[in-house]
Amino acid sequence: MVERPFPPKTMLSALAMRVLEAIERRRMVVPGDRVAVAVSGGGDSVALLLLFEELREKLGVTLRVIHFNHRLRSGSSEEDERFVRKLAATRGLACEVRSEDVAALAQTQGKNIEEAARERRYAFFRQVVRDRLATRVATGHTADDQAETILGRLSRGSGLRGLGGIYPALGPVVRPLLDVRRAELRDYLRERGQTWREDETNLDTSRLRARIRQTLLPAMEADFGPKIVVRLARLAELARRDEAVLDALVESRFAALARREEAGVTIRAKDLIAPWPELPAGDARDGLAARLVQRAAREVTGDLRGLDASHVERVLELARHGASGSRLELGKGLQAERVLERIIFTPPTRPRGTAVPARSYLYPADPQAAREREVVVEIAETAKRVHLKLIDWPAAGRETYKETAGALDAGRLETPLEVRNWHPGDAYRPVGRGRSEKLKRLLLERRISARERALWPVLTSGGKPVWAAGLPVSAENATGPETRLALVVWQEDGANGVKGAARDTEREASASKRVESG
Repeated sequence: MVERPFPPKTMLSALAMRVLEAIERRRMVVPGDRVAVAVSGGGDSVALLLLFEELREKLGVTLRVIHFNHRLRSGSSEEDERFVRKLAATRGLACEVRSEDVAALAQTQGKNIEEAARERRYAFFRQVVRDRLATRVATGHTADDQAETILGRLSRGSGLRGLGGIYPALGPVVRPLLDVRRAELRDYLRERGQTWREDETNLDTSRLRARIRQTLLPAMEADFGPKIVVRLARLAELARRDEAVLDALVESRFAALARREEAGVTIRAKDLIAPWPELPAGDARDGLAARLVQRAAREVTGDLRGLDASHVERVLELARHGASGSRLELGKGLQAERVLERIIFTPPTRPRGTAVPARSYLYPADPQAAREREVVVEIAETAKRVHLKLIDWPAAGRETYKETAGALDAGRLETPLEVRNWHPGDAYRPVGRGRSEKLKRLLLERRISARERALWPVLTSGGKPVWAAGLPVSAENATGPETRLALVVWQEDGANGVKGAARDTEREASASKRVESG
């Protein structure tokens, strides 16, 4: 076909005027943007490129062409790439192409081909932006694509989020043609004598989208009129608005109720099932609770793929009636566990019950040489640090003296000193107790779960526990009237106020020394 010249720049086509209105209404691009038009070679994306050429001066943008070759159709994929390269060259535009064997990648990753193709295509789009080749990527999704997407999601039982369909703008990706029918774009191309390529997979009715395109949507248009596509697009727009309101509410409640910890995301069970007490019990409260579960899952894994409605309901049941220690395996390896009054969402990469490797600090042979020296033990598994510091201690008999957790008499300690995680069977007699107690029992009294207990830092002297984070020190090793040199121990991130107690111990010792010397 012979290409016809474009109309003068001041005379935009009717279709270009509609697309311009959509771009400006949704602020898809702004003057100065560098727009990469994703061109597959099909009619929709080729029309998008020509429309952007019409609007380039009006919008104040620069253009380039990008193309992703999925290598899914032997021969045809390469012909598509050659077509796009020639199209860009003819119009004097730079062309960026990436080619990947998506079928092999899908097989390796255990994904279906459509999912793998979409992931790799959008990864390419993001890379184009990261490489500063563009500030926006425009794709040729149409009103027909929107209707097909909504019908496909309805067939799979989608909720409100799914009914939002294809978003007009998401990150750097914009879709200016969502109000335009596919047939209109073909007419536009024919008027300009511009050829395009047809993807034969669009005729493969073994694929759900192709069946909707070839069978379901034409039947609906025949029965309900062509405006059914417009109505489905309107449904998507209304769903997106409602979804935006709910997202804002969920973000507010998530920020108020959820806590990001080393283990994952934790929310109190009672907050999960009643995240907004002002809401009456019933559908409204249950709906918000379900969305809070989804938000926690997305925080941990990055998206909601693999998490379905049955998973969400099981988590809520765990919050309502589950026993501490109960654990659920959810989509993508995500775990949800009941830990006392909380639900912890754990990422799939987090091994359950990972132990802290033993870390040793040998007490110096010459205590005088070690004074004011602070040793820090890094515990990578919990992103915490245990500090050990030798300080001078007040003289005996001072009435202002009192025992404080975290301070040990250096003269009563045996080498080696070792910081390690809790071990089953650990026991000692804390200050204030009349007999030796299992450390497990002491931690349970503080409502420390089994998961946290497995990682709980303990200091041993000669192989016996003398300190554990958040608990009083061993009575046999505590400071007393005879103490002249103390070892102060604290955990930096202060489980149960440990850091503060240790700092107070050091300040108190210094204050007592000042009273003594005065």
